[in-house]
Amino acid sequence: MLPTEHRLRRREDFATAVRRGRRAGRPLLVVHLRSGATDPHGSGESVPPARAGFVVSKAVGIAVVRNKVKRRLRHLVRDRLDRLPAGSLVVVRALPGAGDAEHDQLARDLDAAFERLLGGVPRGCNPPGSATGSSRAAGSRNPGRDPGGSAQ
Repeated sequence: MLPTEHRLRRREDFATAVRRGRRAGRPLLVVHLRSGATDPHGSGESVPPARAGFVVSKAVGIAVVRNKVKRRLRHLVRDRLDRLPAGSLVVVRALPGAGDAEHDQLARDLDAAFERLLGGVPRGCNPPGSATGSSRAAGSRNPGRDPGGSAQ
């Protein structure tokens, strides 16, 4: 179970995370992250902990399936709270395929979304040492396109 102090409950907090935060989409879920947001409802003296909320619509499945998806996502986020900056707001929105997905698939998608949001490789960039980025940088040729090896 997700501790009470780490739960998003207010509509305004959900809206802040979705509208003003960054988004990372995966095949089974979409994660919205508003880093370091201050708590508008608190005293402002201490930094509030990271808080998470979940959105699982009827498109995911019947009530039993939706509740199972929410329980799985709560468990997964609870284990990853220490990776989130203090005061951040997270909204995890399950997509229709999440109802049929295994626990490990949800975990992989959540980890990939957090990695992208928390400083992973930017979208559209090749990581250093990747096959497409390093081979062109090294000047290697594609033998399928230039069988003779002639200079262009």
